Parts: sequence; C-alpha cells; structure tokens
Amino acid sequence: MNETNYSTEVVTPTKKSKELGTDAQGIQKTMRPHHYLGDAAGQIALNVISGLLGVLTYFYTDKVGIAAATVGTIMLITKLVNAITDLLMGRIVDGTKSKYGKARPWMLWMALPALAAIILLFTIPADASNSMKTIYALVTVIFASAIVFTGIAIPYGSLMAIRTKSVEERGKMGVARSISGYLFGMIISVLLIPVTNMLGGNQKAWIIVAVVLGTVSAIALVLTFLSSKEDNANVSLNETDDVPFWESIKLLLRNKYWIMMLFAQLFINITFVFNSSTGIYYTKYILGNEDLIGIMGAVGLIPVVIGFALVTPMIKKFGLSNTARIGMIIGIAASGIRCFMPYSFVAALVLGGLTTLGTIPMMAVGGVLVNNTVEYGEWKTGKRLVGMVNSANSFGIKIGVGLAAAMIGWILAMGDYDGTLTTQPDSAITSILVLTVYLPAATLALTYIFLRKYDLDAKYPQIVKELEERRNQH
Repeated sequence: MNETNYSTEVVTPTKKSKELGTDAQGIQKTMRPHHYLGDAAGQIALNVISGLLGVLTYFYTDKVGIAAATVGTIMLITKLVNAITDLLMGRIVDGTKSKYGKARPWMLWMALPALAAIILLFTIPADASNSMKTIYALVTVIFASAIVFTGIAIPYGSLMAIRTKSVEERGKMGVARSISGYLFGMIISVLLIPVTNMLGGNQKAWIIVAVVLGTVSAIALVLTFLSSKEDNANVSLNETDDVPFWESIKLLLRNKYWIMMLFAQLFINITFVFNSSTGIYYTKYILGNEDLIGIMGAVGLIPVVIGFALVTPMIKKFGLSNTARIGMIIGIAASGIRCFMPYSFVAALVLGGLTTLGTIPMMAVGGVLVNNTVEYGEWKTGKRLVGMVNSANSFGIKIGVGLAAAMIGWILAMGDYDGTLTTQPDSAITSILVLTVYLPAATLALTYIFLRKYDLDAKYPQIVKELEERRNQH
C-alpha cells in the first residue's frame, strides 16, 4: 500500500455535529431528520426515470407501433453507451470543483435536463416512418439514461459517502431513499396504465403524465440540493481528484467488494425491471384483464410496508449484508415455488408479494453496501474515489435496467408477440411466463451468489479507524 499518494484534509468537528454524538461503532454522526427527508427526495427522480424506461417497451410496441425486437436492440445499444458514460461521470464527479462541492451541485444542474428527458421519451412522432421512430427512440433513451440518469445517479450516490461515514446513518439514508423511490416506482408500476387509460389511452395521455412526473422530479432534485451539504465538518476527508482515468479503473478492479456489488446491483435491477414492467403483459394476456395490474399493485403494497418496517431493526440485529442476504433467500424461495403454479392469480398475489418482500432489504441497503467500499478502496490503495466507486451503483442499475428491457423485447419477439393482436399465440404466452415467473427466480439467485461473500460489515469500523490514524500521522 502506497501511503505517499494521500492528499489529506482534516476538518475539526463543529459543536452541532458533536451534539449528535457517535454511532454504535464510535463514528461521529452528522444527520438530522430533515436531512434524511431532503436527501431522499433525490431518489424520486431516479426511480421515475428508471420506471418509465422500464415501461417503454410496452409504450413503443402497443402505442406507437415499434417492433418488439427493435425496442430490445435500442435498449441494448443504450446500455453500451451507458457503460462509457457511467465511468466517465464517476471521474467527472471526482474532479468537480465548485463552491457547492463535488456532488451536491449536480442535483441543481440536472433538474431541468431531467424534466426535458422524461417528456421527450414520449413525444416520439406518431406519424413518422419506422426508421425515424427508431432513431428518435434511440436518441431520447440515450439522453434520458446515459446522460441525465447518469448525471444524477453517480453524484447522488456519492453524497452518501461524502455526507457521513457512519454506517448507521448511511443505513438510514438508504432506507429513506428506498422508501421515497419505491413509492414513485409503485405509482408508475400500478397507476401508469390505469391513469393513461383514463386520460384516453393514447400517446397524448402518456405525454401529460410525463409532464407531471418530470416536474415532480425536477422539484425533488432542487430540494435535495437545498437540504444537502458537503462541508463534512465532522469527518476527515481524503477526496482524491488527481488520479488518471485508467488508473482509477485499475484501482476499482482491485476492490473486490466493489466488483461484488457491481454484479449484485446488475442482477437485482434486472429483477426489479422484470417485476415492475412485465406485469401488464401478465394481467392482460395470462389473466385476461389488464386493469388487474392495479389490484396486484395495491395488494403488493402490503409486503412493501412490512419490508420497510422490518429492514431497520434487521440491519441493527444482523448487519447490512446479512439483511440483504436474508431477503434474497425469502425471494428465491417464493419465486421458486411460483414456478410450479405460473397461471395462478392467487400465487401471483401471495408468492409475488413474498418475492417483493425479499427484495426490499437489497433495495434499502444496496447503495450503502456500495458506498462502504469507498473506505475499503482507500484503505487498500491509498486513493479515495467516491465518484468512481458510485459508478458501480449506477452502472449496475442501468445495465440491469437496459438488459432487462432488451430481454423483454427480444423474448417477446421470440414468442411472436404482436401488440396489435387481442389474443396472443401460445408461443407469446410462454414468453410472457418466462419474463414474469421463471427469469425473476433466476436473477434473484444470481444476486444472492454475488452477495454471499460480502463480509465488509465486520471489517468496516477497523478500516475507518486505521484511515483516521493514517491521516493524523500526516
């Protein structure tokens, strides 16, 4: 380990931060209730964008007439672009210098682009040629996912590491973010189809909803900007912004916990998209009534409420990573049993609800597990790469979202799905069952595999202590 590369900034704790005391691990706390609320608002914009990207396949195939296979290819191309922009944005955040800090200003700077990106997703020219529709869709999806989502997600994730080093406070931030994000994700998943149908079910209805969601997202980002800060008066910072890009990549690849979380985030977000974006196909063609999506969503709120109520005490009792693993085991068991009764509405409600319950812990602590690798990377390599580390979170989310959306399009196309048909062929029904029942069970199992050896929780307090001792020596 090369300790000569450290750039050290040690800040003395303020009186207010001292009044908050330390957490159970002896790490200074910095967060008050209004900080959690303001911070959680930023997750709204991310979940709105990712949620709308998830349902774009349905919008493109059934509302504007783009072939399912074409939609799948659009999503794949978008994610290849994402692979580049995620890492570049991590480097940009690490190098950002403004009076507001490294990460905080991006919440303000991305508010209007978020509004524009959300609306543009649905203003595709309905009367244009198929080629023009495809080009428009590709450009606007890249703008929304690879530029705007990235420009929000990585600095927003970095705020957690910059704002506090307390695992307890990071855990609370993760739960608060997950609750606010999940609420809006559920609004999209449960209410988007019924509301757009109520407004006429045409493209104009989708645009109206997009304007509302875009406005809410922009306001949420401004609120996060106003409530956050980066003075970190309570902790010693060692933010490194002079590391060349390719050296940063090499340093990340030496961080085994970052790699674990990269793949865990990839597979859990594939699961999220399958669960949130394919329900409309299941209710419409398997159950025969697309409005049942609202009932399933309403019933699905029960395990969500239970899950968020349990996750904080679970974290206190079992730790962050164990809490996530317990959730995965519950989800794997429920989704595995459902594979034996794929046509059952009751199984969809009950076992689907248990699967949702199992994903809540990972939703709440995933970002925290990513940010805790910041200190591990600094301890191992001597470089603190907050932005680049958070690229794992954004990269995993977007690659997962994009790959899942592409798989939806491709698998539907393989089954000869045709959105203009009232009744689908048997091959399309099989494709829908693969997407809604069988694949989610597999992706949950893969998530668990990558979480299985994440044991940073027990090492974290000692790592933080050693880092502080090294800084004090300089």
